[in-house]
Amino acid sequence: MVRIQVHLTEEKAERLSEIAMESDDSIASLISQAIDRFILDAKPDRSALYLIAGSVAGKYKSDKDDISVKHDSSQDKDFDS
Repeated sequence: MVRIQVHLTEEKAERLSEIAMESDDSIASLISQAIDRFILDAKPDRSALYLIAGSVAGKYKSDKDDISVKHDSSQDKDFDS
């Protein structure tokens, strides 16, 4: 664990203290829980990425019908040293 100093307004500190007493939890634990929720909520919304990927999937054509099966061997000639 890392110790961090946090500055709060009087109002926030008082409210946090009230919540801690009501929930029989420490202020540090409540702050840690709030940070955990913040981090989980901050994960990117992948639905936009899926829409973009879906819009280009299958867009390009190849004369090879086995690229997904023989992907590595199809790249060999391009990456020979």
